[in-house]
Amino acid sequence: MSIKVCKFGGSSVADADQLRKVKAIVDADPTRRFVVPSAPGKRNADDTKVTDLLYLCHRLAMSGQPLGHVWETIEQRFQGLVTDLGLSIDMQPALDEVRAEIEGGAGAAYAASRGEALNGLVVAALLDAEYVDAAEVIRIARNARLDDSSYELLAKRCTGSGRYVIPGFYGAGPEGEVLTFSRGGSDITGSIVARAIGASVYENWTDVSGVLMTDPRIVAEAKPIREITYRELRELSYMGASVLHEDAVFPVRDPGIPINIRNTNDLDDPGTMIVTDRDPGDQVVVGIAGSSGFTEFMIEKALMNAEVGFGRRVLDVFERLGIPYEHTPSSIDTMAVVVSDRHLGKRAEQVVEDLYAAVKPDVVTCNPNLALIATVGKGMNHRIGTAARLFSALSTSQVNIRMIDQGSSEQNIIVGVEGDDLAKAIRAIYDEFKS
Repeated sequence: MSIKVCKFGGSSVADADQLRKVKAIVDADPTRRFVVPSAPGKRNADDTKVTDLLYLCHRLAMSGQPLGHVWETIEQRFQGLVTDLGLSIDMQPALDEVRAEIEGGAGAAYAASRGEALNGLVVAALLDAEYVDAAEVIRIARNARLDDSSYELLAKRCTGSGRYVIPGFYGAGPEGEVLTFSRGGSDITGSIVARAIGASVYENWTDVSGVLMTDPRIVAEAKPIREITYRELRELSYMGASVLHEDAVFPVRDPGIPINIRNTNDLDDPGTMIVTDRDPGDQVVVGIAGSSGFTEFMIEKALMNAEVGFGRRVLDVFERLGIPYEHTPSSIDTMAVVVSDRHLGKRAEQVVEDLYAAVKPDVVTCNPNLALIATVGKGMNHRIGTAARLFSALSTSQVNIRMIDQGSSEQNIIVGVEGDDLAKAIRAIYDEFKS
């Protein structure tokens, strides 16, 4: 019999009503035997996520201040869930232990992970499932990456025929200390569990009906994507599409376990299936994603192409400054390096000075306020006229193209435009390829 892993995001477990939906979803399909819950999210726009409250508790404890009303809010959230759901579980011992550890100097990762750990106890009681502490079965290296021994630990621990609840987001480090993945890391936990137990499907339940073709804040009527490959999703995630944590793809990609993005609040919507391969049919472009906040450094030097090691010395400047690069489009006498402003900070002048010292260019120009847009689709490279349609759409909308870079995967075309033109450019590309 096939087995499904179900991960439920923070909005899906935010209150008792949402948790009743979770129970109904799991009860409706006996193959849904493995559940990965997040920490309770916001119940409304003015609410605070439990994880953020726990981070605040850690900061208070580190500064020697009492946890006070912040901890009381956390305690009320969990005790309220137990009461509203009519559960018999006694949460007080677990809550007391967490508070004592935070007040005793536990690290930020431990504090942040307790939202998932405590909520896992609630969800396990609700589903009459066995609770498995993620720190027992998931090993995380100090670089926040997964230790592959986790798969065997999970498989050995979860051998029964019943249901299991494994909290998301955290695991144990080399010394047994609690470590976490990056924010949104419950997606990764779900993917790890799916691979470990050989799931037929990894269902990722959230508050949206799958992945949309583009950002609904820019295109309100954006169409849903019914099927997308792992590689296509990675391309979109890189440029800001945020329905699924981008690292959640890796554990399930090799064994070919599909991910189904579903809406906890709309069970009739099939959501988006993320698969190994798909037939693109007539759909040339599957999605468009973009973000602003990039800077381009343009290096010009005559006979650059004849100078052995030129590109290496250029990139060495960025490496020494600890600045990762995004793209390096080039021509015979020019080379551009695009970096994120988040990593660049206020070091643009330093970069220019170091480039002059490293490669003796004729000119170095720093061009800020760049936005990057990725137009993604399997088989784009085999469709004559795709690039022409893209550039024509931008031209018609009076959007100036500052940079063009087609990835080696041949599944995307990235264009750089003025930051102020980002929304207009995405709208133009969407209108051209939406049908």
